[in-house]
Amino acid sequence: MEITLQQIAEITGGTIKGDPETRIHNLAGIEEAGEGDLTFIANPKYAKHIDSTNASAVICSPDVTSETRNLLLVDNPYLAYAKLISCFNPPPAEPCTVDERAVVGEKVTLGKNVTIYPLVYIGDNCTIADGVTVYPNSFIGNGVTIGEDTFIHPNVTVREGCIIGKRVIIHSGTVIGCDGFGFAQDGDRHYKIPQLGIVQIDDDVEIGSGNTIDRAVMDRTWIKRGTKTDNLVHIAHNVTIGEDSLLVAQVGISGSTRVGNRVTLAGQAATVGHITIGDDVIIAARGAASSDIPSGKQVYSGAPHMPHKTWLKATSTFPKLPEMRKKITELEKKLAQLEDALHNNRGG
Repeated sequence: MEITLQQIAEITGGTIKGDPETRIHNLAGIEEAGEGDLTFIANPKYAKHIDSTNASAVICSPDVTSETRNLLLVDNPYLAYAKLISCFNPPPAEPCTVDERAVVGEKVTLGKNVTIYPLVYIGDNCTIADGVTVYPNSFIGNGVTIGEDTFIHPNVTVREGCIIGKRVIIHSGTVIGCDGFGFAQDGDRHYKIPQLGIVQIDDDVEIGSGNTIDRAVMDRTWIKRGTKTDNLVHIAHNVTIGEDSLLVAQVGISGSTRVGNRVTLAGQAATVGHITIGDDVIIAARGAASSDIPSGKQVYSGAPHMPHKTWLKATSTFPKLPEMRKKITELEKKLAQLEDALHNNRGG
């Protein structure tokens, strides 16, 4: 594919500083780019490379300048670059057929341009909407509904009754709708509580590889529109995740937790069960939300969670503890000596 810088400006809504007829045929990193490549600067620390790069043009923010390179000025360079990746590297066309080696149950409704690859199992009474793609070795249980243009990678399990929205991407090895971890104590034994609910995943959600999303005891475990999860995330039964939230690798959310909109849970963050995390909250890496957190653009760290600035003060103290302990021990000895001396003087 080859287009002009002017055409790229029209796609991204950017402003050109340089030659609009410059021909672009590829995207590349700023240090690897060559003639005909388009690169970008999203992080200011890479601005030092702008005059040494061999790229034919650079996507950057309006405050970046160069006398030697064609610039495409946009408010969000990383977003513009991401959109252009799809233009230069469109996904391969799917065959839009149901392979004869797939197993399709009874009373299954298949929309237009559906692709079902070999060794897929689709249970009875499922509804698969237009443009859905299901890759090999995936299991779709009875009564599952999958919305338009959803893409299911290999080795995915979607258990019975679950609802998947439109334009959802589910990566390999994920299990949606497995039983929630629910047991009642029976003396020294544990009695399994049947998990009768479902998982509902709304439109434009992306689920990473190796996720486990448990079905609800009753009602639903619910992931709302636009939320994205990284690899190896666990979401327990009856959890609700709000819109446009981000769950980074190895996050664990305990049962019946309510997570608001635009929440970020960084790597290995976790929650206890039955709490509410408000909108726009950020839990830093390895943080543990231990009680309700109100809405607001606030960062929390530590276990149990605390405001990030408080956590920084606390952690800065940890390396000093051995020396502080030594000083306290010395002070205790001196105090004991003073008390002995005072006692002796009184006795005299």
